[in-house]
Amino acid sequence: MLKKVVGSAIVALALACNPVMAKDKYEWTFQSSDQPGIFMYQMAENYGKWMEEMSEGQVKISVAPVGSVVQYNETLDSVSAGILQGEFTDPSYFAGHDPAFGIIGNTVGAFGHPSEALKFINYGGGKEILQKLYDKYNVHLIGVVITGVEAFVSSKPLNGVDDLKGLKMRAPEGMVQKVFAAAGAAPVNLPGSEVYTSLEKGVIDAADYTLFSVNHKQGMHKIGKYPVFPGFHSMPLQVVTINKDIWESLPKDIQTMMETAVWRLATEVFFQYEIQDLEAAAQARAEGIEISDWSLEERAKFRNIARGQWESVTSQSPLAKEYVDALVKFMKSQGLM
Repeated sequence: MLKKVVGSAIVALALACNPVMAKDKYEWTFQSSDQPGIFMYQMAENYGKWMEEMSEGQVKISVAPVGSVVQYNETLDSVSAGILQGEFTDPSYFAGHDPAFGIIGNTVGAFGHPSEALKFINYGGGKEILQKLYDKYNVHLIGVVITGVEAFVSSKPLNGVDDLKGLKMRAPEGMVQKVFAAAGAAPVNLPGSEVYTSLEKGVIDAADYTLFSVNHKQGMHKIGKYPVFPGFHSMPLQVVTINKDIWESLPKDIQTMMETAVWRLATEVFFQYEIQDLEAAAQARAEGIEISDWSLEERAKFRNIARGQWESVTSQSPLAKEYVDALVKFMKSQGLM
């Protein structure tokens, strides 16, 4: 009995004194695609705080602002090379690497609510396809966050697809412009800083801009009195990634913590944006703003127009094709197409 007690004491002493037996510490830099003060940047910082709390100080993540280490469209390569350990960003920035990044980052016209996007990404095959893309760059996808459904600002009533015909509207170049042009609108490329004055002067009738609450804070509804909300056309996503070599070296409990923290991040972003948007919508209605909420039938019409543009990308990338095929299958299974 004495031998067993002494033996246990020696083992305990060895564990206490041997630094090799202590838990490894991890200190990483993840660059955000946002500036300090922006809501999504604050949420990225929260992710770091949650990880430090859950790991009891074992993991410390410093969040770097956009452009502080590398340019916004260079983070993928930097995470791949280990210059950055991870990123919070929009995968659309890497469409030049593979067109699939662009269509996954914002599948224009696909989703009318963040829950639809999160269901497809996490349970409809979207995440697995995106990981195949990241595998090419030695990057691991920890998880996906939906930044909110964008509303639509308009100075003319818009109650369905037919009302888009001939509509002079601001839209960023690329997929968004192509989809609206296919729907009959006349999209033009304008910087966000010119949206308000262009609407005010009648240069444009409408604009794809940002979230309803942000539009309202900026006074867009003073001149665009016929917004469409919830939006029907654009719902960008953000990814949380990490260098794949680092990921594969981590113990399972740390990996699980990181995945769990992304779920919390996605949930908080989703709910907080929705709360802000609904509060702003109620305020807008009280101010006499006429908000249009498109029917499911009209949303499906627009989605089918958008589908033609999604499929135009599939010949450029096998993974874009795999993604679109999986998305269409999911949409049909959910009665959305």
